[in-house]
Amino acid sequence: MIVVSGSTRVVGIFGDPVSHSLSPLMQNAAIQGAGIDAVYVPFHVGAAQLCDAVRAIRALGLAGVNLTIPHKEAACRLVDELDPVAELSGAVNTIVNREGRLLGYNTDGAGLLRAVREDLGVDSRGKRVLIVGAGGAARAAMVAMAGAGAAWIGVANRTPGRAEQLVAELAAKLTGTAFAAFPLEGLAGRLDGGVDLLINSSAAGLQGQPLDLPVGGCVRPDGAVYDMVYGREPTALVVAARAAGLAAADGLGMLAGQGEEAFRLWFSSAPPPGAMRAALEHRRNHG
Repeated sequence: MIVVSGSTRVVGIFGDPVSHSLSPLMQNAAIQGAGIDAVYVPFHVGAAQLCDAVRAIRALGLAGVNLTIPHKEAACRLVDELDPVAELSGAVNTIVNREGRLLGYNTDGAGLLRAVREDLGVDSRGKRVLIVGAGGAARAAMVAMAGAGAAWIGVANRTPGRAEQLVAELAAKLTGTAFAAFPLEGLAGRLDGGVDLLINSSAAGLQGQPLDLPVGGCVRPDGAVYDMVYGREPTALVVAARAAGLAAADGLGMLAGQGEEAFRLWFSSAPPPGAMRAALEHRRNHG
């Protein structure tokens, strides 16, 4: 049980909506497990209030916050300093208050890399990676995968122009990795030899609706599929991938991984190993 006192440090999450967020559950489990005098709370912050809310981090002495939809991109303009990964990603999901100076980070990419490694046993170095979607999550995935040494990254989107724009913007900055953009339609026939890892960064797959993607035709037989979407049941993409004989996992591990990185930034120490993932798994299994 968390006991709040006058010395309790406060961290939290800004979002709109925010009531659905699982971050308070997993972060407070880790805080309790670590024996830290802190508490993590959700803050419902609309887009029009974001600037005031970020200023309030200093005024209220919060140790820091996470940011979720729709604030990640806008937060880049509101912090005092951007970490290089956050700058490349064009989004901030974690703010750290260092004696009144607000530092912006993006831990989504680190969470993705950890989940792909731990849940799928995939080392991204030298791999061919296909990312479905061309939004902020895709951008963070591109930065992470290129930083981890992926040899080739393809971006596929229902609107091909968005994929082309994203590739054109990042290819010059992420040297050492080859890039390509594709429309989703007819995708399997455009991939020469298939890919080692497919990552769904789009919202497709929520509520069980299918992602119109021939997984078996895109991913090599020994490849893997990672769906950033997560829920109580395996997503349609994960089900299809496993039916095709591929290793597959949903986004629960990424959620825990990015949260662990944020915890380290706020408290300068690692959370208890597995505490966040265990809290999420318990919630998924028992409601």
